[in-house]
Amino acid sequence: MSSSLRTIRTRALVSATALVALVTVAGCDGDGGSERGKASSSPSAPAPAGPSDAGPSGSGLPGSLTGQKLDWASCPAPTAMQGTGEKPGSDWECATLKAPLDYAKPKGETIDLAMIRAKATGPGKRIGSLVFNFGGPGGSGVSSLPGFAGDYSKLRSRYDLVSFDPRGVGESAGVKCQSDKEIEASDAVDGTPDDGAEIKAATADARKFIAACKKRSGAVLPHVDTVSAARDMDLMRQVLGDRKLSYFGISYGTELGGVYAHLFPGHVGRAVLDAVVDPTEDPEQGSFGQAKGFQLALDNYLKDCAKKGPACPAGDDPAAGDDKIVAFLKRLDKKPLSTESGRKLTQDGALGGIAAALYDRESWKYLTLGLQEAMNLGKGNLLLAMSDSMSGRDEDGRYSNINAANMAINCVDDTQRYTITDVKAQLPRFRKASPVFGEYLAWGMLGCTDWPVAGKTDTPDVSAKGSAPILVVGNTGDPATPYAGARKMVEELGKGVGVEVTYKGQGHGAYNSGNACMAKTVNAYLLDGKVPAGGTTCA
Repeated sequence: MSSSLRTIRTRALVSATALVALVTVAGCDGDGGSERGKASSSPSAPAPAGPSDAGPSGSGLPGSLTGQKLDWASCPAPTAMQGTGEKPGSDWECATLKAPLDYAKPKGETIDLAMIRAKATGPGKRIGSLVFNFGGPGGSGVSSLPGFAGDYSKLRSRYDLVSFDPRGVGESAGVKCQSDKEIEASDAVDGTPDDGAEIKAATADARKFIAACKKRSGAVLPHVDTVSAARDMDLMRQVLGDRKLSYFGISYGTELGGVYAHLFPGHVGRAVLDAVVDPTEDPEQGSFGQAKGFQLALDNYLKDCAKKGPACPAGDDPAAGDDKIVAFLKRLDKKPLSTESGRKLTQDGALGGIAAALYDRESWKYLTLGLQEAMNLGKGNLLLAMSDSMSGRDEDGRYSNINAANMAINCVDDTQRYTITDVKAQLPRFRKASPVFGEYLAWGMLGCTDWPVAGKTDTPDVSAKGSAPILVVGNTGDPATPYAGARKMVEELGKGVGVEVTYKGQGHGAYNSGNACMAKTVNAYLLDGKVPAGGTTCA
């Protein structure tokens, strides 16, 4: 998590595999910039008109865009903007798609969208492309998909696996704000200010961040909204040669998928929305829901941890575990812990590390190790490493643009702007919902207060009358996108469109949980078109 009144409302998946690597880098056994393709970070000249400047019927885009040919080639390693990752293997190809900077001016300036794919392997007849968005907003699909591809190997038998950096993200006109050193300095500012001086410091730091975004990325800030990203996906569908869009959206990717279905209901093929963002909630309601969601996940962890007896750093009483963690965080607020890197583990950093581990039940053991090291030994190495996974920082001190993109996309999407008075009024309610996370998430509501671009909507419209069935998958123990959001998404998509599927488990998302019932249900739909009964439950 970042500090200075900036928070991550929804977040790309943090995998157990990534945490294993980070824990190893931090010095504990898990058991105890090259350029990418031709992608550009700034707008380019208007696209030249093609043979047919009208494009397909009803698209409103020139043929120079809808008829473009992608120049697929081997992929380099992810850039610093996209985040950490290995150079993809020979199965992977990368390309650049040109899209309008402003869809209101389809023949005007264009931006380059970075894409990646792995072709279908068989057996079985190829269905088409399956496009992924892993969440955020702000997560790079180009750097994420190769790492997660093993989880989707069954789907690759009949689909090309495809992902992309959405506009404003990574190498797709990625929003740039502060330098790595400036981000590092900002982490020392308290994200849960306790008095007037700390509030003043935090708001000044937030304004400094916003000014940097406007200076370095002002031309793209008005155009990184979710509606434009959904339009990019329909252009992508056409250029990939697919009559319908087959789609797998996770976390924020569910909101993007819902918006796509609203705009293009007749173009929806087989689509799955997993770890569902509630489309009816405004930012305050969403932050409050996350406070409750992360608290639920932490309480479930503490119950599991208590079974380990003395090995549990929070003790053998789950009810008292919260109090111990709150007391630990208060100590950090006054005196951060040292680490081997020379950096300090602050209160905000510890919150980020705890939150990162709650995204996946397989990561609970690393949370135990991190809390043991911090609470018993007075060292912050492991929690800081896990916090880095949330903030997009690699071991060389480079930050991806996930936080900058997250802010830019959320702030151009949402009309709401909150004040310090608003936050102070909500603090008691947030603290009650989560003694650990509530205060941080409440102060994070100020993130868009001085944003230089007005927001576009109160809540996203995802009504999709006429769409093919869409699987909407909710996890009862999800911290980041609470379970209730799945039912709301089904209601908003409309009668006969959303098909609710429930996973009674822990962590963020369901398909990647390893649950055989969930995998079978989703695979049967995506591969064979078998729509499950609404209300299907896997445990």
